[in-house]
Amino acid sequence: MDVYRAAYALCVRVREAKIRHAELRDQAERASVSAFLAVSEGLPHASAGMRRQYFARARASVWETAGAIHLAVGLGAMEHEGWRACQEVAVRTSAMLVALLR
Repeated sequence: MDVYRAAYALCVRVREAKIRHAELRDQAERASVSAFLAVSEGLPHASAGMRRQYFARARASVWETAGAIHLAVGLGAMEHEGWRACQEVAVRTSAMLVALLR
């Protein structure tokens, strides 16, 4: 599914961004991994309620990732190009999750 690939890409992009602030790097990586795993857990469920629960958690983690990378770029701990690549994938992933939550 596209959302699975997008969440995976977010994890990869965050890792490739090489955030130089240890706490923000750890937070961004953990949040992106959390989003990916929540998507992975939610996809196989047949129950709409269970899928919504996992996808809502994934969306929250995507925006936690976005917050961490936004602060990292603002503090000069991340290159703007890397931030843009991560942010683009985060927005796309979130939009897919919103659509799945409907």
